[in-house]
Amino acid sequence: MIDRSHLMKTYAEPPVTFVRGSGTVLVDEEGRDYLDFLCGLAVTSLGHARPEVVTAIQEQAAILSHVSNLFGTTQGPVVADMLDTLLCAATGSHGRVFFSNSGAEANECALKLARRVVPGRHLVVSTLESFHGRTLATLTATGQPAKHAAFAPLPNGFDYVPFGDLDAITQALWKGDVAAVLVESIQAEGGINVPPPGYLPRLEALCREAGALFMVDEVQSGMGRTGNWFGFEQEGVRPDVVTMAKALGNGMPVGACWAREEIADCFQPGDHGSTFGGQPLALAAARATLETMIALDAPALARSASRRLVPQLQQLDGVRAIRGRGLLLGVELTAPLAAAVVAQGLREGIVMNAVKPDVIRLTPPLTISDEELDEGVARLGRALAVAMAEEPRS
Repeated sequence: MIDRSHLMKTYAEPPVTFVRGSGTVLVDEEGRDYLDFLCGLAVTSLGHARPEVVTAIQEQAAILSHVSNLFGTTQGPVVADMLDTLLCAATGSHGRVFFSNSGAEANECALKLARRVVPGRHLVVSTLESFHGRTLATLTATGQPAKHAAFAPLPNGFDYVPFGDLDAITQALWKGDVAAVLVESIQAEGGINVPPPGYLPRLEALCREAGALFMVDEVQSGMGRTGNWFGFEQEGVRPDVVTMAKALGNGMPVGACWAREEIADCFQPGDHGSTFGGQPLALAAARATLETMIALDAPALARSASRRLVPQLQQLDGVRAIRGRGLLLGVELTAPLAAAVVAQGLREGIVMNAVKPDVIRLTPPLTISDEELDEGVARLGRALAVAMAEEPRS
């Protein structure tokens, strides 16, 4: 057993300790294999130890790992151009990129930019059940009051409306002090909630009418996972600001905030920064990840795997519905057994997690094979059967 006594207790004791991984497979300290249907929370979308990413990290580490943003390096402009190319194709506008270490930091950048762009306004509206990070500002932007209580008083300047409720957002925007609306294209941590038809396009239109920025959090839904490069593409909207992270480095800590050129140019030198953000080692991984995803057509991989996976999941006993798009999926159960199914799943050799008492999140690698998909469903089915059999009867 590994001694964890010197770690802060910000996480529950782990049920398993993993020591290596390859593709879709993780291996624990006892040598047991698991199918990874979680990907470190939608991070290792190319699978573990992806050769192109490993080689890029090794080569960059042997050359230059860090110099700070007081000086230029070669990787940042290349990765920024790659992201802008993808986002210009999606939005019709060129933009600029700020690199961070995480999704929370990418959203921090977006929040500061909103206050810089719209003088005299400071309010940011987000949605209930959203998740935008755990720094004080992004925690406050997160529309989950239960997560707020322990850290009050929180920063001011935030308001919340129900996800999908256009009347509520209209009322919020009428106040006239809203700088931006921050919304996920699919609420991931909130339960894999897909927006109602027409909601995001109307939300964008309302922001335009009110003079507020329309900012989309693609931290978990981006990088091909939903069957498009970005989840908002399926809604036909054109955000002013887009935040990314998770899959961007396939395991290396890297995030990014993209904004349309005229918005990004409101930042001046000294307005924002990050010691490690955009350093060469992380961006070498991001560059290799993006190059590999583009070569493989990552969105097409997600669509193909989803077409095979979803019908099988729908046939399992104990499953009420499947939520989400591509390989960002929520398995809604007929009973609040998600935690029990996830725990039994580990015993069956499949890694998942519960985002609600009755919802299990599945975010396997986009590169998962058909055989691994089928075996994963079989293992989940066995875990469901055990959990349902053990469910207390009233």
